[in-house]
Parts: sequence; C-alpha cells; structure tokens
Amino acid sequence: MPENPLAAPGAWDQVAEGYDAVVSEMMRPFAIHALGLAELSPRDRIIDVATGTGVLALLAAPRVREVVAVDFAADMIRRLRLAVMQGGIGNVLTGVGDGQELRYAGDTFDAAFSMFGVMFFPDRGRGFAELCRVVRPGGTAVVSSWAPITESPLMTLLFEAFQAGIPGFPAPRSNPESLENPDVFEKEMLAAGFEDVAVHAHAEAFSYDSAEQMWDKLTRGSAPLQATRRKTDKATWAAQEKVMIDYLREHYVPGTALSTIAWIGTGRVPR
Repeated sequence: MPENPLAAPGAWDQVAEGYDAVVSEMMRPFAIHALGLAELSPRDRIIDVATGTGVLALLAAPRVREVVAVDFAADMIRRLRLAVMQGGIGNVLTGVGDGQELRYAGDTFDAAFSMFGVMFFPDRGRGFAELCRVVRPGGTAVVSSWAPITESPLMTLLFEAFQAGIPGFPAPRSNPESLENPDVFEKEMLAAGFEDVAVHAHAEAFSYDSAEQMWDKLTRGSAPLQATRRKTDKATWAAQEKVMIDYLREHYVPGTALSTIAWIGTGRVPR
C-alpha cells in the first residue's frame, strides 16, 4: 500500500464523476499545449499514461492513427470508455493498468504522454523508464507536473480558503525533491534514458462567475479535498465548507482570471 493515498486508485475512483465533470475543464488547455509539443502525424500511435477520464486521449484521437489510454483507476477508465462509445471514436483503446509496469512491448509507440500522473507515482523513476521503453527510437515523451502552489495565484487562494475553514490545514510547502523542482524533473527524465530533455513552465488562467462556481469547479473532483471531506462528519463539514466559500466570496472578484502553473517536460528516445 503506497504511503501517499493519492498513489492508490481508490482515491481517484471516488472522484471520477466530479473529475470528469469539472476538473477536465482545467486539464484541457494543458493537454492541448502538450500535444502541440510532440509534432504528431496522422500515422502515429501514442500512449497516454495516467489518462484519468481521457482529456488528452480524446483530444489526440483526431490527430493520430491510434491512442492507447491507461489509468490505474477503473472508474476513470469506465468514464473514458463511455465517452469513446458515445462519441463513436474508433481509435482510442483503453485499459486499466499501472504506469510503473506497462504491458506493452518496447518501441511500440511514436509518442507518450502523462499529464499530472507521474508526479504521484510511488516510483517515478520506473514510471519515466517505462515511458522511455515503450516509445520507439526518435520518439517523444511529454510529461506534466504542477509547479509549487505558492507560484500559482489560483491555488494559493484556494489553499487559503482551506486553511480558513479546516482547523490545522497545513500551509502549502514546496517539496524540492518532487517534480515541483524542474531540476529534479530534468534529472529524472535523463536518468530514465531520454535525451534532449527540456522542462519549461506553462501557465493557464481561469475565471469564475462566482465564489460558489469556483468552489465547485476546483473541489468537486479534487481527490485530496474529497478524502478530507469523507473523514469529517457531515455537520462539521457543512460548517467548514460554508467558511471556505465565504472566504472565497470575500477574496475573489467574480470574472477575475487567476493563473495556475505547470512544469512541462519533454524528451526524446535516443535513436
């Protein structure tokens, strides 16, 4: 059992519906940016590891020959399969699987992606190495991870609301040993066998009609916050949630765009 609850599928299964409904909206522009970095062609076969509900996989489908989308959370994959069937999409294959042990032969794909997935792996080194193994020589991998919360005004405001409503909620702290650190990000991709590695910051801004809408869109699909909610009795949570939304009402001006920042790492498999 992983020490980090977010490294286990249960935490993500429990938020799959909310993630699909609201978090996917935030993921979309980052996925569009990632796809643009890979220089894909209609002949390509790609893999999307830790696909979630398939934001990147669905965007990639019209651009390539085939997309293989993998996630360890079965409920996430079920929602992606539903979208594939409803959309009549014939070139997206889905599977439940561990990104640290992909069940595909080496040199199978022209490109690999993992959007905000490898950052949660118990063994990131294995995750990066598997991406490198399954991509053909000369192929590309694109991986994303969140930058420190303190560098993202949107996430900073949200965490301030958490602290206002939940007694003892910890202040966000940067972890220099994680992929929040671009130097670590680059070193781990190089160690996995990639070359021409580059890590750059990419910011996207989001605005909301009200504090209530902001709260819904940022928390309904949040595995960490929903885990906290499940551990709290209903009456206590209702009182805490009111305080948090009231904090946002006081500190957020509706319609204001606030940015959040990700690190995007790219690398090529040696020829």
